[in-house]
Amino acid sequence: MYRACRIACVERERIRTPQYEIPTDLRSSETNSDLPFNSSAAVAAPLLTVDDLVKQYDTGGDEPLTVLQGLDMTVQEGEIVAVVGESGTGKSTLLHLLGALDRPTSGTIRFDDEDLFAKSDDELAAFRNRSIGFVFQFHHLLPEFTALENVAMPALIQHRSMGDVTPRARELLDLLGLADRADHRPGTLSGGEKQRVAIARALMNEPALVLMDEPTGNLDARTAEPLHQEIERLSREMAQTFVLATHDPSLARVAGRVLRLELGQLHALEPSDEMAAPHPRPDDDPGES
Repeated sequence: MYRACRIACVERERIRTPQYEIPTDLRSSETNSDLPFNSSAAVAAPLLTVDDLVKQYDTGGDEPLTVLQGLDMTVQEGEIVAVVGESGTGKSTLLHLLGALDRPTSGTIRFDDEDLFAKSDDELAAFRNRSIGFVFQFHHLLPEFTALENVAMPALIQHRSMGDVTPRARELLDLLGLADRADHRPGTLSGGEKQRVAIARALMNEPALVLMDEPTGNLDARTAEPLHQEIERLSREMAQTFVLATHDPSLARVAGRVLRLELGQLHALEPSDEMAAPHPRPDDDPGES
């Protein structure tokens, strides 16, 4: 019991607090475009609806820094949407807002037709744990715990026992080809295995939406390709909804809809386009995504 409580307490702080600095360079909007990956979703109400989203930051000067301005977006259940673009365009800012890790300056995000930011901070924390899965460029696995325990973490936060959640955690590890690594700690796993554990953890509570911020950014092409295939398979076989932020064209190509963030605007692209050949931008900040 102590060990389960320790796991839950440690991870609760990680979920409540964003692990990344908020990027500070985007002014964007989105145009509605192609049909989603799952054609049956085209006639359904959107899972996620973003309307006139604005995000500004106080820089201490006379004018705030506008990061998002008038951004509109919809995501259908079961589709994969990729957001591509150069570093510094604010893809991470957008994902943080979609995942309720940060609040917008104005505008609305409706999840399953419910206004997210009408909720209190505690309600948002519960919403994230229940409905959103996160996968970041850095896996953020807890080094002192096994792969199985890391996968089980979101369920333990719900005060469920390790005995109750172990079958689901093992099922996910098996689904991602890691059944034989369940009792291994992160330090003994390869980079690709760690990211697959992170994906399994994101799926633990059967979230309606999984947000991925550069999930293969630290992997070489050979290691990343199996993960791309897993994402596509999870969408196809489980109707799992994904929004991906990436620089990687091979990852973006698994999406049914691709949007490029460029010069503050979102432009709809075909999945076959060379979306990772961004045009040089003189004011690009290489430290942000």
